Formats: sequence, structure tokens, C-alpha cells
Amino acid sequence: MTRSLRDSWTLGGVEIPNRVVLAPLAGIGNWFVRLQAKRYGAGLAVSEMVSSHAIHYGNEKTCTELLRVHPDEWRAGAGGPVSIQLFGNDPDIMRSAAARAAETGANLIDLNMGCPVPKVCKTGAGAALVKDPDLAVEIARAAAEGSGLPVTVKLRPGLRPGDRNGIELAYRLVADAGIAGLCIHPRHASQQHSGRPDYELAKRLVEELPVPVLISGGLRSAELVREVFEFTGAEAVLLARGSLGNPWLFEQVLGDRVGEPTREEILTEVDWILDRAVEHLGEGRAARYLRKFYPWYVTRLGEGAELQDRLQRTETVAEARAAFGIPALAAAA
Repeated sequence: MTRSLRDSWTLGGVEIPNRVVLAPLAGIGNWFVRLQAKRYGAGLAVSEMVSSHAIHYGNEKTCTELLRVHPDEWRAGAGGPVSIQLFGNDPDIMRSAAARAAETGANLIDLNMGCPVPKVCKTGAGAALVKDPDLAVEIARAAAEGSGLPVTVKLRPGLRPGDRNGIELAYRLVADAGIAGLCIHPRHASQQHSGRPDYELAKRLVEELPVPVLISGGLRSAELVREVFEFTGAEAVLLARGSLGNPWLFEQVLGDRVGEPTREEILTEVDWILDRAVEHLGEGRAARYLRKFYPWYVTRLGEGAELQDRLQRTETVAEARAAFGIPALAAAA
């Protein structure tokens, strides 16, 4: 039977309408970024990485902003389910945090055991867990017990080239923790996001693990996504950095779009992002927060340093609209 990225499938009993997923994007994947991906076809969206410790101890920003699942994520036409990604190094705290995450309305819990960032690894979380498989298994079990939801894990092969601790951990997580699925980013932690991913390794995991294996890493074009999907036999593909400022990639991957967005389409999407950021954070904070979003759309528009610089100096969302020249709203600014 011919496989298609448009096929529906199930993950831990959760029905997902297609095989194209928004990857967890640290510091970025809030509710409106997830909703944006779903508007353009993503069958599943994963939240940004959220600290289990911050949830457990009631950090206000974490609990009200990072853990937020918006009602629009569930409305007709908005796509499929939501997965909340957690990280941490303590099973009891993870159990508590996963329970809280489940209360938000999430369908799945994803555990980050692949983040290579030093400030995460030095706490014993993220990719550091590949060195402590017993603890990793305890954490995965605790997340399932606390949430009552299917648990997936995102992994890297190991910390450095030649290291296969992450691969060994993958088998332990399936056999001993009963995880529902695994996402593999087949680059070592020391590579961060550079170098060619080892798609051969991902293919072997797909063939040998008895749970769905999803693949992430380097999937920046529709052609490459389809090639990797077919080559590895992965259950689904995760779009990450390639989708930043480019939600049209989801449509391209699914075969719903040929070609790039027009300037009008890009500006319409920027306008939508501006409104959602204000809803999420309020006018003042949104203007500052969006400065990391602007470069993606400026590049997509084919503009240069002058507009980039102007946007980085804006103090209000109205100023940003004026800088982009968004019709009707620019004059009012």
C-alpha cells in the first residue's frame, strides 16, 4: 500500500488527521504558533519545551502562558490534537507537572530527552538523560502516571558522534516505560542543528521499534520531507526551523500548495501574528516579544537590513504594522 503524508494515524490511541507535525520549538511554540501550523494543515502540534519544575512550583508565567492551550486550537478547521512537551530530571516533579499539563486539555505528553543546550543539560535534563537510562525510564513512567495520557519522547542518538547511548535508551523507554512513540532527531547533541542528519539510523529505529517513530531534523523543504518520509518509513515528520515564518511549508508538504506565498499573503499572515501576540501577551509585551519573529517574515518578503532595523526599534505593534506597510492599518499607526 502506498503511504501518504495525508493519511490519518493513531498515536497512543489518539487519532491524528495526517502525518505532518509541528515540532516543539523552544521559546517559540506557544498556542498561536501551534494554531498557525494547524491553520495550514499540521495534523499535530507540539508545544515549546516547558520546565516540569516551573509547573510543579507554580511559576506564574509558565502556568499561565507556556502551558496555555487556547480554545481556538480545538475549533473546527484548526487541525488535530495538542502535545505538551515537558523537561526535567525528577520523577516526582514530572508526575506532578504532567498532571497539571493534562488539565490544560492536552492530548499527549512529550518528554524532551534530546535538548543539547548546556543550561538544560547541566541540570541533568534534556540530552543529559541519555547518560542515565534508569532515571530516564523513571521520568517517562512518572509522566504517564501523572497525566493518564500517552507519553512520547524526543531523543538524539547520543551526546557526541559515535555515541549510541540515546539509541540504547530508546529501546529501554519502549520496553520498560511503555512509551507510545518516539521522535528521533538523528544528529548528536554536540552537532546542535548543523551537519547532515543520519537518516539511515532513523530508518533502523523505524524497522526495529514496535511503536511509531517520528523523525525531525533538517526538514526544510517539501521535497526533502517527502524523500525522508519515504526513505525512513517514519510514521510522521516534524517540521521545525523550516516552518518559522513559513507556515505555507505545511501546505506544500501535504500537496495543497504549489509555489511560494505572495507578498499579500505574507503581510496578511504577519497581521494575524500581530493580533494573536497581543491577545497572548498584551500590547506592550507583544511588541517586544515579536522582535524575534520579524526577521523570518522580512526574509520571506525579500526585504533587507533597513526594514529589519526599523522593526527591531519598534515599541508598539502599530509601529510594526506601519513598518511592514500593512494596508489600512499602517495609516492609522
